[in-house]
Amino acid sequence: MMRQTFLPLVAGVLLATSLASPAAFAKQQRSEQGEARKEMQAGNVLSLREIERRVLPSMRGAEYLGPAYDSAAMAYRLKFIREGKVLFVDVDARTGRILSRSY
Repeated sequence: MMRQTFLPLVAGVLLATSLASPAAFAKQQRSEQGEARKEMQAGNVLSLREIERRVLPSMRGAEYLGPAYDSAAMAYRLKFIREGKVLFVDVDARTGRILSRSY
């Protein structure tokens, strides 16, 4: 009997959590973008467009999926996909130097 009442409760919690996640993710993305913009305007980091201009030509054959900014590391992570594999290129936002590539 207890199991029958427990399952709907768990399903409801999982559903509520999954519905809240996209909003929290979007808020985090806006915060990261705001930090990147603030740092760029202060002259501390290169613009995303400049980072992309430097990195994208070296990723021929890969589809560019988009960026993420890490304000603590002052680095961009560019995400690509090639032949079904997700690839990441981490770039120092201050210098544009590629820090790492994951294949």
